[in-house]
Amino acid sequence: MKHKSSFEFKNFRRKFEEKKLILATHNFGKLKEFKNLLENINVTLYSSSEMGLPVPIENGNSFEENAYIKASETTSLSGMASISDDSGLQVKSLGGSPGIYSADWAGPEKSFAKAIKKIALLMQGRKDFSASMVCALCISWPDGKFKIFKGEMKGKITFPPKGDLGFGYDPIFIPTVQPIKNSKLTYGQIEPEFKNKHSHRCIAFNKFYNSCFK
Repeated sequence: MKHKSSFEFKNFRRKFEEKKLILATHNFGKLKEFKNLLENINVTLYSSSEMGLPVPIENGNSFEENAYIKASETTSLSGMASISDDSGLQVKSLGGSPGIYSADWAGPEKSFAKAIKKIALLMQGRKDFSASMVCALCISWPDGKFKIFKGEMKGKITFPPKGDLGFGYDPIFIPTVQPIKNSKLTYGQIEPEFKNKHSHRCIAFNKFYNSCFK
């Protein structure tokens, strides 16, 4: 697929008026967050997995490009509006890695425990543990139009992993926004209800909501 240039990613004015929306993901944890974030929107939700749609090949060079690829291909195959995100962990000391390859580091078996061990190994001897979680969200319409929104939560990584409430790299990421003042909980320890109101994905969704529904 031909990648969109940064210029073509510029947003335009358009409200979301469709009655159906596909959540372009096969990730159960992400799907659950999607549904929680969209619970107050009057639209019937479907997912790529329940519709039997294939997993698009994410060969973009940025979070925005990968989000666009997943959403646009899902819309092309289904004929319905779709929304997708590409998200990941960026570690400053690792030059922003794993970044857009966050899922790839987990391998074909999607073992984020394996990916976390890889990061722990690479971080040996390093002093700067600052990091951020990034989410690029793309909404795609059947007429080819699309909009992209980006959210970021700064924080730091920690080892060993702590908590089992999240998914992906959540057990090693400590966000700056905490449920209790001066606490240092990972996303794996923070209740999903709080995370869903303050995460990088929520920031991107709020931009989407304010742009397309207000």
